[in-house]
Amino acid sequence: MDLMPNLRTALLDLLFETRNEDLRLIIGGGYGIYLKREHVRRLGIRTLFREWPEARSTNDLDLFLRPELLIDSPRLKPLAAALRRLKYDVVPGAEKYQFAKPGPTGGREGSLKIDLLTGPQSLFKNSAARVDERRIRPHPSVDLHAHPVDEALTLEDDLLPITINGTISANSQFQATVYLPHPLTFTMMKLFAFRDRVADKDKEYGRYHALDIYAILATTSEAEWNRALALRQVHRTDPRVVEATGIVEQCFSSVNSEGMLRMRESPYCRPELQLDEFCKTLRELFP
Repeated sequence: MDLMPNLRTALLDLLFETRNEDLRLIIGGGYGIYLKREHVRRLGIRTLFREWPEARSTNDLDLFLRPELLIDSPRLKPLAAALRRLKYDVVPGAEKYQFAKPGPTGGREGSLKIDLLTGPQSLFKNSAARVDERRIRPHPSVDLHAHPVDEALTLEDDLLPITINGTISANSQFQATVYLPHPLTFTMMKLFAFRDRVADKDKEYGRYHALDIYAILATTSEAEWNRALALRQVHRTDPRVVEATGIVEQCFSSVNSEGMLRMRESPYCRPELQLDEFCKTLRELFP
């Protein structure tokens, strides 16, 4: 089932409900990659690779909250209220940072999930928020938490504004702006996600994350690439960049590395993909 139209409507509904707030939501995950594909194709932007994988379906919206919103938590009250109005339920075990809505028949078919995430834990040092590896708990509480992503150390650098439009659930047209992470940020997050799932059968051995890394670089413009190299140089001694370099060396250094094997196992992989160029480009980004 292709859930992309459902996700667009779900995102537009949320943006409509919070249209008078300065949230500037950052969209990650598979849907963020899909939006970048649409953006590049619509504008005819020249990118690093001419061959792209098939767009994969997803039922998740990864919404990154800028740390300033969690530090100044009353600004998040409209988002919490919007999730309640749109009838999202908390996900047991991940209360306040994962929300789900059943499909039209009340089951998993066509269901949607929203994950609330944010940048590294270090950004909340000396703030009133309670911080651990699993969640950021704003103070005062607004019934929303966010999962910290420590490898997203460049989360707010060079964000790409994207205007999306369409029909909301109330059957009226609406458009709004969201933001996409820079390709370096996106690649870092996907490298760690692949590393964490490569041995997990229930997570398809990280196949979709491996292919996502290719899709991120494939849709990267020359200007974004040059900026990625500059950002990596600035952060080259950061432990998370060093760790990402190790993941590339271990899993993506050649077409026969484990990450490349998992990538080729994905049903969204195509034989035309430029895998040698991908390995070379990834090694250049994380030498």
